[in-house]
Amino acid sequence: MDVRFLGHAAFALEHDGKTVLVDPFLTGNPKAAASADEVTADAILLTHGHADHLGDTVAIAKRTGATVVAIVELARELADEGLDVRDPNIGGTVDLGFVTARLTPAWHTSTTPKGTSNTPAGLVVELGGTTVYHLGDTGLFSDLALPARRQQIDLALMCIGGHYTMDRHDAVVAAELVGATRIVPCHYDTFPPIATDAAAFKREVEAAGHAQEVVLLDPGEVLSL
Repeated sequence: MDVRFLGHAAFALEHDGKTVLVDPFLTGNPKAAASADEVTADAILLTHGHADHLGDTVAIAKRTGATVVAIVELARELADEGLDVRDPNIGGTVDLGFVTARLTPAWHTSTTPKGTSNTPAGLVVELGGTTVYHLGDTGLFSDLALPARRQQIDLALMCIGGHYTMDRHDAVVAAELVGATRIVPCHYDTFPPIATDAAAFKREVEAAGHAQEVVLLDPGEVLSL
């Protein structure tokens, strides 16, 4: 599987000719590695409805016909836009045949630009025999350890920017809880309030042995697993 960092908290997961987008905030994203009309998608997975995560979901899904997976209240708003949606709640799993996505708790807030309140989530994604845990926007809390009780996490996509989510220091503790083989940090340096030292996060996690490797991706770079 190829993991392409699209900037902020947006990723494209690619395997066997299928592309799964996560939180495709591209328009208005100063770190975006692609425009909304350039990306392909067979599925779009959303952690929550804030504008910097919901992003270009509607435009991309209408153009590509991608199925959108989002927590139930957010999914209902998107269904009103005419999108093909799946609407799990926390703990629910959606199987699209080529990818499965399970919603896990995340400590955050979320209201869409249209005013729909919705519960934030993390995403445990299984694609091509690889398990990816996108923590979503979250603060540090002990239940981040629970997904690994069920299955090995091959890759964690982890917010580290602080201010709106946990900072890099709490993220080091989160890395220990999650227990992923590899970590790609995200949700940092997009805007001044979330600027941080990602290299220091990498050093501290690897020195503590909380992951085999922390991979720092610039927007547009790809990690092959």
